[in-house]
Amino acid sequence: MDIDLPDVLAEVTAQFARYEQALVSNDVAVLDELFRNDARTLRYGIAENLYGYGEITAFRAARSPAGLTRKTARTVITTYGRNTAVASTLFSRDGAPGRIGRQMQTWVRFPEGWRIVAAHVSIIDEPKVLQPKVLAT
Repeated sequence: MDIDLPDVLAEVTAQFARYEQALVSNDVAVLDELFRNDARTLRYGIAENLYGYGEITAFRAARSPAGLTRKTARTVITTYGRNTAVASTLFSRDGAPGRIGRQMQTWVRFPEGWRIVAAHVSIIDEPKVLQPKVLAT
């Protein structure tokens, strides 16, 4: 299997950037477009478990557009073959100091384009950096 084919990686990276822009600007139409319209599409959120495209779009329609700005870090996108990819990123919001968000998405190429078929979002306390132990000699 070919991992991270440059053209496929560029395609998914562009779709991930499109998703991120739609998320922070509350472009619900684009967010809805990028999730696969299928009863098997899943999104586990911070306070919700959404099963199927209908629940995901209903959540987006009801969500407040306030406080969506965020910064991402350590984004990793890996493609597997020509039709599957996983995108992972950390995110932070100014309104939630000391907290770090984690987001993972599984993307699949369909005839209509790249779509998210599974997503997970969670927020945790920002981990403390572990200091290496100094060994006595």
